[in-house]
Amino acid sequence: RLVSKDGRCNIEFGNVEQSRFVFLIDIWTTILDLKWRYKMTIFISAFLGSWFLFGLLWYIVAYVHKDLPEFHPSINHTPCVDNINGLTSAFLFSLETQVTIGYGFRCVTEQCATAIFLLIFQSILGVIINSFMCGAILAKISRSKNRAKTITFSKNAVISKRGGKLCLLIRVANLRKSLLIGSHIYGKLLKTTITPEGETIILDQVNIEFVVDAGNENLFFISPLTIYHIIDQKSPFFHMAAETILQQDFELVVFLDGTVEATSATCQVRTSYIPEEVLWGYRFAPIVSKTKEGKYRVDFQNFSK
Repeated sequence: RLVSKDGRCNIEFGNVEQSRFVFLIDIWTTILDLKWRYKMTIFISAFLGSWFLFGLLWYIVAYVHKDLPEFHPSINHTPCVDNINGLTSAFLFSLETQVTIGYGFRCVTEQCATAIFLLIFQSILGVIINSFMCGAILAKISRSKNRAKTITFSKNAVISKRGGKLCLLIRVANLRKSLLIGSHIYGKLLKTTITPEGETIILDQVNIEFVVDAGNENLFFISPLTIYHIIDQKSPFFHMAAETILQQDFELVVFLDGTVEATSATCQVRTSYIPEEVLWGYRFAPIVSKTKEGKYRVDFQNFSK
């Protein structure tokens, strides 16, 4: 398969000439595409690294200004930062400064311009790191890819007559009560073809048009829909038969594009069917019924039957 049943693409890139550092140019997309464990590792490392780095800088400031106990400062000596006695206390002050805890035990005095500048610089950097982390986590959680997981396709496609015409039918359902706005369904038939010039084209794409009874634009996608492709002379399935379809080598990839009603973000759902998953001479079992209370009930136990 090029596309798995859950929509993931089975492809890898080899001998890419561009350096991997090119992905750092678009660091935002790179962070969003990372898995959660790598993303959290980067954020934790960024926080710990910045705290420790500025802790070293605060220690250096105290060392240069001779504020540490080993220099035996006089009683009248005013340190750059009160109560920094070593590297550990410098690290704690760095943490308190960047996350604005503000315990009040350690604070910058007006004695050193370097310390004031370092305080301002760390505060700005801390805000930037926090903003980037919160934005990346929020964007990761709200990605439309998660909404696409609540759209499901039937396990098999079927070929049977519908309205007196031979059609390929697929069932699709929205598992949420919120709608997908402006939904559009289409397909691609992937197969290996040989051109008249003798060139072999792997994954040659042929457009497959799908329709529903109400049209394939602006679907009222509140209940499961059965989409169908009419097998006429223009269809790539026209020369296939029940006896020969299992001998064919193709992959039918079906796409559903739409806009999430809650977030206005666009999403795409994908699935695929190979010849073994196309059943000739079958039709889907009914799944929508009406209860005594007047509600419409969808029985998903029969969704793929």
